[in-house]
Amino acid sequence: MRAIGTIVGVLLMGATMSEAAVVTKTLDYDYDGTKFKGFLAYDDAIQGPRPGVLVVHEWWGLNEYARQRARMLAELGYTAFAVDMYGEGKTAAHPNDAAAMAGKVRENEKVWLGRAKAGLEVLKSQPQTDPKRLAAIGYCFGGQTALKLGFSGADLAAVVSFHGALPVPTAEQVAGLKAKLLICHGALDSFIPQEVIKQFRQALDAGKARYKFIAYEGAYHSFTVPEADKAGVKGLAYNKQADEQSWAEMKALFQEVFATRP
Repeated sequence: MRAIGTIVGVLLMGATMSEAAVVTKTLDYDYDGTKFKGFLAYDDAIQGPRPGVLVVHEWWGLNEYARQRARMLAELGYTAFAVDMYGEGKTAAHPNDAAAMAGKVRENEKVWLGRAKAGLEVLKSQPQTDPKRLAAIGYCFGGQTALKLGFSGADLAAVVSFHGALPVPTAEQVAGLKAKLLICHGALDSFIPQEVIKQFRQALDAGKARYKFIAYEGAYHSFTVPEADKAGVKGLAYNKQADEQSWAEMKALFQEVFATRP
């Protein structure tokens, strides 16, 4: 009996391990003469295509934080692709370098949006992805990028911005918006002027966009990033409660727009 119990225990342990088989890969791709290194994550224990989620990194570049968010999405059953917005997988450690890299991308609207769309195409092309069920999320610079992707009319069911800058859309952009938006904002975020928030929401309201705007009390910029306090930038701080609540809001939104679990 003891031997049988041991065998059953081993089999159960093996089954549990197979249920959490998250696979990660670095994918090389090109856009407009520049080479990029994105990060793909999915659970290979799931059979068939499932909804895909594009992850857009902060101004630091496609670092471990962005990759970890992709893994977390894979654990939820989604195919996640963390796009490389800077090329060659470049990242920055100093805020001045990060600001310069993000600024370089932002100065050319066509390149900025083109790189985001290129990442979305890579995600759509994966055999693990259902190309008809897509979403995009982003952090800081990435949140702004994800919103701009949504305002471009991209075929997305949902867009989630975590402490992202808020691009005020035109009436035409709101009219062409296909995604339902979730904007997770820190109530104490000093990087986003109140007037910009007002204009952003007025534009969405005027166009009758489907969106939810949440301002988390006591939360500063980068409230989802555990290492934010160590960046040496005033106004950045982690907030565990806001982090967990915003992630839960994202999960609820995905279950809604994708109708069923992956």
